Amino acid sequence: MTDHAAALWEILRRGRLGEVYNIGGRAERRNIDVVRIILRHLGKPDTLIKPVTDRPGHDRRYAIDCAKLERELGWAPQHKFETGIADTIEWYLTHRTWWERVLSEGYRAASALYI
Repeated sequence: MTDHAAALWEILRRGRLGEVYNIGGRAERRNIDVVRIILRHLGKPDTLIKPVTDRPGHDRRYAIDCAKLERELGWAPQHKFETGIADTIEWYLTHRTWWERVLSEGYRAASALYI
């Protein structure tokens, strides 16, 4: 999470107006491998994975080319994927009330007060 925020900060500070900068971690993984990492971290079995019928355009992996961001702004990821995913999972585990509120759309009622 901090790598992404740091990249956004560099883009805001030094990026060229109108340019597109891809933020990536140089840690390409297949989706199924990421799911398995998450399950392992949570102590859950791989048997929870339920395949679905494939569809045209179904993503099997995500590959972000962040070379422009590195080249033009000197930004590079500071954290390894394994550390970052573990930190992210831990954040969601310790902030359960936040994401439960998002899932229930309870945040909409509070934000309507400010419109």
